[in-house]
Amino acid sequence: MTSVSPILTLRDIRVTFPDNNGGLRALDGVSFETFPREFVAVIGPSGSGKTTLLRTVAGLLAPTNGEVRFAHPSRPRIGMVFQQSNLMPWRTVIQNITLPLEMDGNSQARAKAQELIELVGLQGFEDNWPRELSGGMAQRVAIARALIHDPDLLLLDEPFGSLDALTRERMGAELSRIWQARQKTVIMVTHSIGEALFLADRVLVLSARPGKIKLDLKVGLPRPRQDEMRYTTRFGKLARQLKDAIE
Repeated sequence: MTSVSPILTLRDIRVTFPDNNGGLRALDGVSFETFPREFVAVIGPSGSGKTTLLRTVAGLLAPTNGEVRFAHPSRPRIGMVFQQSNLMPWRTVIQNITLPLEMDGNSQARAKAQELIELVGLQGFEDNWPRELSGGMAQRVAIARALIHDPDLLLLDEPFGSLDALTRERMGAELSRIWQARQKTVIMVTHSIGEALFLADRVLVLSARPGKIKLDLKVGLPRPRQDEMRYTTRFGKLARQLKDAIE
């Protein structure tokens, strides 16, 4: 990955939230680079600033100090998926997915949405309402909606955190398949060591608040990832490294 230029560079990012005690430091001196088509997972203890970091990259939160720099001359297109799918209940599956392009006046919105529906495995559910979907299906819609404007960077904030363990594992496998098909640059926040290793090329471990990068671990597992990989000695050793870094 180092033979190409990074798509994203963070330099000495500090984020402090005002309070009555001189400010709450959420992030303190976070620096890293992300390269094109790289899948980066961010893990760490609760309160370590993982979501704050993602919001800073997305431009939803301005850092107190430091720089977020993109390789693009102008700000790149960013897609974001949250822990909750945040679907509009009065719009069908396909209408939820087409929304970003409708706002831009894109006449090809429905055709693009249909392509993504097939990619995320929701054929036959185009006209269903959000209330008729399982949690996993709703998150597939959210992922398709984030991908429809062909983002340069996809940000995932605990996208499967509200799902049960079995559904979460299946959705991880689905996300791996989708990434393999689209090869987007991804930064994903997760609390799951296993999920981070199964999906990512690199895993960044944040320290307890204020969050600093404690470990930048290259995963090095072959792709495409198969479920059996979770039970290998290599996977176990990497999981132990991450667990030790978090503790």
